[in-house]
Amino acid sequence: MEEKCPGLPDWQALKKCAEAFSTPETAPKGRYLGAPVSWGGYDEERIKALDLPFEVVHAGTDAAMFAELKSAYERKAPIILWVYEPHWAPTVFKGSFIKFPPYESACYSDPSWGVNPEAAYDCSKPEGWIKKMAWAGGEKVWPCAYDITRKFTVDGKELGQLVYEVDVNGRTVEDVAMEWAKKNEATWRSWAACAEK
Repeated sequence: MEEKCPGLPDWQALKKCAEAFSTPETAPKGRYLGAPVSWGGYDEERIKALDLPFEVVHAGTDAAMFAELKSAYERKAPIILWVYEPHWAPTVFKGSFIKFPPYESACYSDPSWGVNPEAAYDCSKPEGWIKKMAWAGGEKVWPCAYDITRKFTVDGKELGQLVYEVDVNGRTVEDVAMEWAKKNEATWRSWAACAEK
């Protein structure tokens, strides 16, 4: 699509080539495959605020959404949909994330902020990091466990591959975790050095 739609992955390029993403139901507008409604995400608001010629069509389930992605990928057909990282889909399907205007909290609450002074949600979705949380008093009780938790880290792509094994290949979390632990013993042992004292 980057060859067929110069300017991608910048969001403004979508204004010129939306029809390439259309379906018989949405033509001449492009189809933006939204996640199941229960995921949230303000897709309709974002499309409207950025004045993009797309119609948001929500997948009924995440399985349906990824089945559509797989089908489009195999046919080399254009598709635009919402997915996040870390997730298994970006580890399996080569593609690009659309670069919407950067997210700031004011974008969701203050219409005067952003590229469209008439509407909120005229930016990308929030980005962040996965938080590790624990009981504040627990460190006095289990100092080693808290040390391990602080040191624990995993790359987003690697996490996506582990999730793929569970979500797509149907393996149990326990089996996937144990396989990872066997292959990465030096890594987790470095996190757990306190346990060997």
